[in-house]
Amino acid sequence: MDVQLLTGEYRNTLDEKGRIMFPVKLRTELDSATLILTRGIDRCLWLFPPDQWKILSDKLMDSASVFQSQSRSVLRRLVAPAQEVEIDKAGRISIPQSLREFAGLGRDCVFLGINKYFELWDSKEYDLYLEESEADFRAATEGLGDICL
Repeated sequence: MDVQLLTGEYRNTLDEKGRIMFPVKLRTELDSATLILTRGIDRCLWLFPPDQWKILSDKLMDSASVFQSQSRSVLRRLVAPAQEVEIDKAGRISIPQSLREFAGLGRDCVFLGINKYFELWDSKEYDLYLEESEADFRAATEGLGDICL
């Protein structure tokens, strides 16, 4: 997979059955029609190609201890709700009800391609996130001053 091409912001609509068109430009770069869908951070969903999910979930499991409450919390919120979803012949994926509710997905949604994974947001929630996190973003970019182009 050429992870350099898995980027972009795409706005699509969720239908009444919980299906949404997976962006064509992202879909054509995938090695399979299967994605792993789970809860993300910041009230969004994360979608991973299976190979990237295996890398992440293996690292999480290797570093976690069932005897540490923070480890259990991460495993319960990221690994446990993960589900395999198929991109159907029409290019859609079905979002399970529990994950739609977690992310507050309404009709209008936003896909973000972030190289090795994707995020799926409710459009209004994403716009609110961008507005509320502007100061944090500006502070974070100041810390990138050593990066030269």
